[in-house]
Amino acid sequence: MTGYHGPLQSMVFRNADLPMLFHRADEIAVARQREAVQATRLQLLLLVLGACLAALPGGWRIGEGFRLAGALSALAYAGVLVVTYRAARRRAKSHWQLNRSAAEFIKSMSWRYAVHGTPFDSDAPEVDGTYLSRLEEGLAELRKVGWQDPRDTDKATGGGLITPAMRMLRDKPFRVRKETYVRDRLIEQRTWYHRRQVVSRHATVLWSATTAALTVLALLLGLLQAFSAGGSPTVAGLLSAAAASSVAWSEIRRHQPLIAAHSLVEEDLAAMHTAMETVVTEEEWGAAVYEAERLVSPQHTDWLVQHRR
Repeated sequence: MTGYHGPLQSMVFRNADLPMLFHRADEIAVARQREAVQATRLQLLLLVLGACLAALPGGWRIGEGFRLAGALSALAYAGVLVVTYRAARRRAKSHWQLNRSAAEFIKSMSWRYAVHGTPFDSDAPEVDGTYLSRLEEGLAELRKVGWQDPRDTDKATGGGLITPAMRMLRDKPFRVRKETYVRDRLIEQRTWYHRRQVVSRHATVLWSATTAALTVLALLLGLLQAFSAGGSPTVAGLLSAAAASSVAWSEIRRHQPLIAAHSLVEEDLAAMHTAMETVVTEEEWGAAVYEAERLVSPQHTDWLVQHRR
């Protein structure tokens, strides 16, 4: 037990209470994710547009030999090459994933420190020093694989890695820390994973229906051609290209595997929530927090995606 007999004061702990370095890494991750997604979307759209323009009958002839549609089609394909080259140079997807890993690592370590999660238990010596050294060690590993530390270019990003709110929560008695962690971290994460499942399911239905509709139309045109009853091979090819782009987009967004992964994490968090509310003692609390943080780590989700297809 805590031995605390005074009035308990509840405390709210939000993302705003995390270190500035978390916020900067999170901002970069969001921006790079948007850039990577937009680049992929533009590549697919230009490929389909180029195919459509190339298939136009007549090609919008200008003069004796010039076809405007053909020129525009060539520009669309050139645009694909330009977007691909720019994406390779900027490495938006890599920066997105690295900054997301950095942000989630900082967030997880901050929560562990604030609520006495392992290795920052109540009886751990030199907790502040241990927290700072563990945090810098983890960030150093990310730098080895290409993460660009925002503090290298923006000194204001550094700030304190232990915020006043983190110290305040750490100083609260066990019951307050448990209540805050369960409400503002565990339940918040369960809600996030549930919400992402709903979004992924809707997207899966949408893109599966789109692919099926385009494929059925291409099939009908193929049957018409097979029995010499009409149908255009050019249109069938365009429908096939559009269906392939639909499949590629769905695979890139990983909607289907993420549904299974997020569902499993939500179930595990529900079980952890029940355990924390009923059977986890203060002595077991540090290990329970450590396990909960492991469940919500991006690495755990990626592992589930790879093994639950």
